Amino acid sequence: MPAEPSEAAEPDPGAGRHLAPKPMSASRLTTVNLVFPGDTNPRGTIFGGRVLQWIDMIGAMAAQTHCRQVVVTVSMDAVEFRAPIHLGEYAILTATVNRAWRSSMEVQVTVEAEHPLSGERVTSVEAFLTFVALGPDGRSAPVRAVQPETEAEWARYEAAQQRRAARLAFKSEHGG
Repeated sequence: MPAEPSEAAEPDPGAGRHLAPKPMSASRLTTVNLVFPGDTNPRGTIFGGRVLQWIDMIGAMAAQTHCRQVVVTVSMDAVEFRAPIHLGEYAILTATVNRAWRSSMEVQVTVEAEHPLSGERVTSVEAFLTFVALGPDGRSAPVRAVQPETEAEWARYEAAQQRRAARLAFKSEHGG
C-alpha cells in the first residue's frame, strides 16, 4: 500500500540519498508553441516529428531542472497521438518528473491543442520518457528523489515504478 500523501516518500533504491528530495511540482514545466505553416503537413496538421522534438526538449528541461545536471534521453515510450494539432493552434506542453531512481528519471509530457479563439483544449499527445543524469566525467550521476505532495502526484509516482518494472522486464526479455 502506498504511503499517505502527507508522509515523506521512501528513497528509491540507489537514488541520491545524500540529496534532499525535491517536490514533484518544483520541476513541472509548461511551454506554449504556436503551430506555424512550416510545422505542418499538406493537411494543415502538425508533423508528428515536430511534436516529438518538442516533447524531448521540454522533457529534458524538466529532468535537468529536477537534478541540475546535464541529462540525456534514454528512451521515449508509450507515445500516444490522440488528436491532431492544427495550423494556428497553440500546442501546450507540460512536463513532470514522476519519479527518480539512482541516476534516471521518468518524465511525463502531455501535449494539449488549444484553439486560439474559442480557448477549447483537447489532449493531443501523451508520452513517457526516461532521462539519465551525467556527471562532469560523462558517466551516470546520482539524482535526488522526487517528493509527491498530492494524491494525484502519489498516483503518478507509483505508476512510474510500475512502468519502470515493465520497461526493465521488456529489456531483459529482448536482450537489452
